[in-house]
Amino acid sequence: MQTSTISIDVQLDADKVPQQIMWKATDNATDMAQRAKAMMISFWDGADKSALRIDLWTKDMMVDEMADFFYQTMMTMADTFNRATKQTELVEEMKTFAKTFYKKFKDSQLDTNKLQ
Repeated sequence: MQTSTISIDVQLDADKVPQQIMWKATDNATDMAQRAKAMMISFWDGADKSALRIDLWTKDMMVDEMADFFYQTMMTMADTFNRATKQTELVEEMKTFAKTFYKKFKDSQLDTNKLQ
C-alpha cells in the first residue's frame, strides 16, 4: 500500500498568531513547500461521531480573501457531498446558500466603500 504524507508548518508570532503557513505533500509535483494564508482541516472521528477541526489564518489574510476562501470551500464541500451521497437537492441548497453568502458579503463591501 502506498503512503502519502502532508506536512504543515505554522510560524507563530510572540502572541501565537500565525504569521506564515507552509505545506508540502509527498504526491505534489513540486518538492517545494507552498505558502498559504489560511487553512481548514477536518477529521472525522468515527468512534466519537464528531468532527475535529483545525482552522488557521495568517495576519495578512484580508477580509475579502476570507470571503473568497469560505465561498470556494462551501462550493467544494457541496461537490464532495454530492459525490459521496448523490443528494442533489441538498447539494443545490448548499450551493444556493454559498452563493447568497458571497453576494451578501460583496454587497456589504460595496456599502462599506460608499460610506468611506
